[in-house]
Amino acid sequence: MAKPVKITETILRDAHQSLIATRMPTELMLPIIDKMDKVGYHSVECWGGATFDASLRFLKEDPWERLRKLKDGFKNTKLQMLLRGQNVLGYRHYADDVVEHFVQKSVANGIDIIRIFDCLNDLRNLETAVKACKKEGGHAQIALSYTLGDAYTEQYWMDIAKRIEEMGADSICIKDMAGLLVPYEASKLITALKSATELPIQLHTHYTSGVASMTYLKAVEAGVDVIDTAMSPFALGTSQPATEVMVETFKGTEYDTGFDQDLLAEIADHFAPYREECLKNGLLNPKVMGVNIKTLLYQVPGGMLSNMVSQLKEQNAEDKYDDVLKEIPRVRKDFGEPPLVTPSSQIVGTQAVMNVLMGEPYKMATGQTKDLLSGKYGETVKPFNKEVQKKVIGDAEVITCRPADLLEPEWDKLKEESKEWARSDEDVLSYALFPQVAVDFFKYRKAQEEKVDLTQADTKNGAYPV
Repeated sequence: MAKPVKITETILRDAHQSLIATRMPTELMLPIIDKMDKVGYHSVECWGGATFDASLRFLKEDPWERLRKLKDGFKNTKLQMLLRGQNVLGYRHYADDVVEHFVQKSVANGIDIIRIFDCLNDLRNLETAVKACKKEGGHAQIALSYTLGDAYTEQYWMDIAKRIEEMGADSICIKDMAGLLVPYEASKLITALKSATELPIQLHTHYTSGVASMTYLKAVEAGVDVIDTAMSPFALGTSQPATEVMVETFKGTEYDTGFDQDLLAEIADHFAPYREECLKNGLLNPKVMGVNIKTLLYQVPGGMLSNMVSQLKEQNAEDKYDDVLKEIPRVRKDFGEPPLVTPSSQIVGTQAVMNVLMGEPYKMATGQTKDLLSGKYGETVKPFNKEVQKKVIGDAEVITCRPADLLEPEWDKLKEESKEWARSDEDVLSYALFPQVAVDFFKYRKAQEEKVDLTQADTKNGAYPV
């Protein structure tokens, strides 16, 4: 029995992360919240991912303050965030006590749904975050990084879905970060997952390869419960399909969302001038708005391709582009066929560049390559190439347990380190994830407050006309 498809709106997080490097300020979001709250979205994704780092580093905003302001405005709509499992929102594994504190504060400040993923789909790296989310009364969604390869059979997805259900998660998301899921494969995948689990299934994809809207159509027909879309000014390209287009697609069918297109048009009108501004100032590069079919040919996400091009440029080796593209699948196979998503995409891409430039595979290896082959990121779906592993790490011990089991609790230490600046547990968490960036922000915050105090004092003394 078909039912209306639900929609998660991404314009406040993944859409601007994908197109303008997460630079949308809170003040642009606040005036339109009232209208967004009336749409009837399943949820609005507005936090996590790179928003935390970008807020502190580039916008000089407190991400926790942003979350509280959004929560004040969204009275009827669930707020959703993206969390990188044991990496939280940083780039290393954190001890369990930090993960627990972070989840607790995220829910306390306004998050309803936490989408939790791991770059290797190693469920052990998600356990702590899922338990913490459930304990706080949040909705724990596990996202599986979608990828292609011998190991990723229909059976693989069905088995992992069953394990997620047993873990106590509330829903499953297929996270297709590179736009690799094509329409008829989506139909098969959703049908298989629906036969394996009772949990609701959500689908997240990117328009990078040009097929995403068709993929959503087939997934909805196959029974997917929720799809992720972005309002049209920040849709398509490396972002998601447009909300208004998907709403119109299902209008008058059994999947009809019931959304009001006039209301959606008002919301689009709010964001449209900002899109134009971003085009003028270069934040929105027209390149990311096109279709990159190489994504399907090489299974390489758009961000990874641009990263690789800039690495080759630095070395004056742009003529080696095709060689590196051919090297990526070989490196990925040696590394146990991981999905290519942060940070595994950077590890595989950088190593492929080094292999080509050195003229000999693994003559040099990055620290991250060594960590991956030592098991510090977790378990890959296939074993590592033993010869490559030996060449890179020699006889170093390989971790087989959950990597975070080897980490000492670190909350008290972080609290002590940040006490000069931190005024709250939220500040301690900002410091835990991005120590230098957070301290720079705390200094900026203090300077701004002192400026305001000076102005007020001068006004009281009659220095300014009142």
